[in-house]
Amino acid sequence: MTFCLGIKCESGLVAIADTRITSGSEVSTAKKIAVHQGEQHAMFVLTSGLRSVRDKAITYFEERLQNNGTNLGRAYQAVNALAEEIRRVHEEDNDWLIKAGLWFDLHCIVGGQLAEDDSPHLYLLYPQGNWVEVSKGTPYVIIGDTRYGKPILDRTLRHEASLEKALRVGLLSFNSTTASSTDVGPPVDAVAYARDSFTMRERRFNAEELEPVAQFWQQSIENAVDEAAKPVAALADALGIEGAE
Repeated sequence: MTFCLGIKCESGLVAIADTRITSGSEVSTAKKIAVHQGEQHAMFVLTSGLRSVRDKAITYFEERLQNNGTNLGRAYQAVNALAEEIRRVHEEDNDWLIKAGLWFDLHCIVGGQLAEDDSPHLYLLYPQGNWVEVSKGTPYVIIGDTRYGKPILDRTLRHEASLEKALRVGLLSFNSTTASSTDVGPPVDAVAYARDSFTMRERRFNAEELEPVAQFWQQSIENAVDEAAKPVAALADALGIEGAE
């Protein structure tokens, strides 16, 4: 399983991805973010799905950028180019995958700003090559194991958030996922993009660096549960439950 999160806020973009790869009982580490940047373009691609499909599609896409990258002026054009390479891989490999009992699976989060864009953009790209753009109303997209990290994003993240708050909420969302899913874990790759900068800042955080976040979030949740005793008291009394811990 995977945890990949892209956030779009007023001041730019934040991307977070775990690095854990599980295959049966084997666990390994692999990068799930690909960063591409030049003088007047900067973008990242996060992926969830079959690793072999991912590697082939990203390789084709990177080759295309090297050969024709200057012809892409808008972020949506780059997403369309990646979609075409995913469809190419589908044509080449899908029959063989089906024979092996596998399904063609590759979801992508694409974020960035190109020379003709007036602001950064964030997209969710499906295995079929179609995509949707992330809007201000729900300023994030998450792929992989989405069950545990969504609540804090839905409750606290707004388009007006700063890049720092986007990273903060994103890391708490990641920690919430690791607490309930053994298939997601550190190290974590994080990328920050400030609007109109055309520069992606990337950093990998290991388990030791993330531990203060984990300890803080665990204690905060326990404190919140204890503090909920007062508003729940009347409900507990209605059920005949006496006494708070």
